[in-house]
Amino acid sequence: MTRTGQAFWFKSAGTGEIRAAEIPAPGPDEVLVRTLFTGMSRGTESLVLRGGVPESQRDVMRAPFQEGDFPFPVKYGYLNVGRVEAGPDELVGRTVFSLFPHQTEFVVPASAVTVVPDDVPAGRAILAGTVETAVNALWDAAPLVGDRIAVVGAGMVGSSVAGLLSRFPGVDVQLVDTDPARAKVADAFGIRYVRPDEAEGDLDLVVHASASDAGLARSLELLGREATVVDLSWYGDRRVSVPLGENFHSRRLTIRSSQVGTVSPARSARRTYGDRMATALRLLADPAFDVLVTGETAFEDLPDLISRLAGGDLPGLAHRIVYP
Repeated sequence: MTRTGQAFWFKSAGTGEIRAAEIPAPGPDEVLVRTLFTGMSRGTESLVLRGGVPESQRDVMRAPFQEGDFPFPVKYGYLNVGRVEAGPDELVGRTVFSLFPHQTEFVVPASAVTVVPDDVPAGRAILAGTVETAVNALWDAAPLVGDRIAVVGAGMVGSSVAGLLSRFPGVDVQLVDTDPARAKVADAFGIRYVRPDEAEGDLDLVVHASASDAGLARSLELLGREATVVDLSWYGDRRVSVPLGENFHSRRLTIRSSQVGTVSPARSARRTYGDRMATALRLLADPAFDVLVTGETAFEDLPDLISRLAGGDLPGLAHRIVYP
């Protein structure tokens, strides 16, 4: 027997709506999940909202349980925390994370959910997808004990990377951003906040996550000889100007891409996507990550939230959606 839930869809550039969603009965090895919270992935979902997913990347950018096709209409999202209401006995009643869009309830394979550890609050667990990106980035970057490191761009991803780097022994971490309010994030993780013009150079590693030309240029300026920028920014359909003159060749600098769609080659032989997600959830036992959740909205108010996001007047980092 099917039941009816509600789902949020991106309707057109700058607008969204709540639609009815048919919820089937779970089959063998499936779970019925009632959503508790979802997270608004501000950078990626802003890109989807403006219709900025390049045609060449539309297949790559599909979320695992997306409905519809880019640009519009599309049901998109991937930061979902809920409670299992039906399914295998070992999962019923458990709080789980999944890569499901903004929807009140849904059915997925049991293999598509990861149990949230008991010491991680459900409201914080929405950050798992972002922390998973940070885990993969650091597998790519391979920082060493005692390194001098900067994270340029203190959005959700950059701040998550900085939070994980703060745990590395002996490292000196600068969180670099133009917004002085990001000092609160640095304080929570016990690292330094600096403006771009105040950042110290001669670094071993820079992780770039500002999604801007200026941020990437400053990242290159901060590197020491034979050092690396790991770029986590997703620019969508925008062209980016990269200064490959000046010190780029004389210092033998490297720009390396990193993204969460593939397990880092440094760990792909020994870690699965599930392993990586479980690692991210374990790391979220640290209450310092609460600093990244800066707003909260009821599910029924998502259309209004989306219009604010499109208008550029939604400040902060992670925005949590609360379900009835």
